[in-house]
Amino acid sequence: MIPFAVSGQTIKPGRIWKDNRGIHINAHGGCVISHGGKYYWYGEHKSDDTSSAMVGVTCYSSENLVDWTYEGVALPVSDEAGHDIERGCILERPKVVYNEATRRFVMWFHLELKGRGYADARYGVAVSDSPVGPFRFIRSGRVNPGLWPMDMSQADRDVADALDLGKYTEWWTPAWRDAIVKGLFVKRDMRAHDGLPAGQMARDMTIYVDSDGRAYHIYSSEDNLTIQVAELTDDYTAHTGKYVRVAPGDMNEAPAIFKKDGKYWMITSGCTGWDPNEARMFSADNIWGPWLQHPNPCVGPKAEKTFGGQGTYVLHVGNSYIFMADVWRPEYPSDARYIWLPIEFDKGSPVIRWKTEWAPGNM
Repeated sequence: MIPFAVSGQTIKPGRIWKDNRGIHINAHGGCVISHGGKYYWYGEHKSDDTSSAMVGVTCYSSENLVDWTYEGVALPVSDEAGHDIERGCILERPKVVYNEATRRFVMWFHLELKGRGYADARYGVAVSDSPVGPFRFIRSGRVNPGLWPMDMSQADRDVADALDLGKYTEWWTPAWRDAIVKGLFVKRDMRAHDGLPAGQMARDMTIYVDSDGRAYHIYSSEDNLTIQVAELTDDYTAHTGKYVRVAPGDMNEAPAIFKKDGKYWMITSGCTGWDPNEARMFSADNIWGPWLQHPNPCVGPKAEKTFGGQGTYVLHVGNSYIFMADVWRPEYPSDARYIWLPIEFDKGSPVIRWKTEWAPGNM
């Protein structure tokens, strides 16, 4: 196990966090993995005046979770006009996992093509032989085109298939919400429409590798109304076609997932743009569900707003877990801050308590 910080080295949630160059770490919406005796932190590089991707995904390394060394741009955007990750696209929530079988690092991220706002709702995939990159972009697309979720029975599918999208032009009515729960947007996105490719939408996302080595893509779908959990292939670069829906119609994004004592936990947020909201939490005994919702796990000042942040990842180290969140600053994106807090457990249920300063070595 890689050691935590030594005594006296602390994390200060929400404060400026400088790297070895004395520059505020620029790795937002990201994740941390451990490999070869080091931690690697990946995230979105944010510019001073735009949240579009002008640089790419950055990488930092550390031996103690406190002091970080800038390793450069792990996945650069492209200067080729029309390229999926052309400079100026929207590239968010990069997550990296290591595949033991292929000995490759695999990066997934939420992608929106340049100049199209948030219409495309794609995933992107890239691979590298080194944790610091460079990662090679493979493809982008939508998830599992033409396939129904596993947790919809044939009767459920028949009901969804009979829904007429043209009858639900007014959103947020009781009838519209009922149709969403029954699969209105699942049906809509199974086929190409309105200039968009077939497949389920994939926005805010994470990747989770289970204890058996199976990997899963967890993402906000159906216009951010429903979380979906989709299984990945053995090499972690594509989908197998198996997926389920979590909390249909309840508007969840920013999923972060972990497992403790055989139980899966997922922390999400509501959908309020760049503004913070109350964290949500779900649990399941099987990754395919059913998922049960629990109260907000946050405790302390501004707990009802997730301490002013939005979750992005849960880092598991040894027997400890760290909740990672971002404090977004859309008016000055590069100044976005980080909230890292230890996860405690009360009668088996996760609790995230606010701390102005804490030492990983004391977890």
